[in-house]
Amino acid sequence: MAENNAKNEKDAVKESVPEKKADKKQPAKKEKKPNWFVRTGKSIGKWLHELRLELKKVVWPTRKEVLHNTLAVIACVLVVGICIWVFDWLSAAVIRALIDLFAG
Repeated sequence: MAENNAKNEKDAVKESVPEKKADKKQPAKKEKKPNWFVRTGKSIGKWLHELRLELKKVVWPTRKEVLHNTLAVIACVLVVGICIWVFDWLSAAVIRALIDLFAG
């Protein structure tokens, strides 16, 4: 009976430990890569195709929208330019007054 228990324990241990595989798999043959020119050509072709697909999704502005946005930009540039000019003129006047006050 003790022998049966010992055999059962050995069998249980053998079952829990995975067996090493005796047969080794053959390495798969690698396919030869195409040369650099073929790969680059395919990459450029794919990029151009995707570019064309993305450009189809673009919503182009109408002439009226372009004119309106251009006028808005010009108006903003003029307003900011005038603000900078006024600030420059005021600061120059203050500095000139201070110089006249203390130099004279």
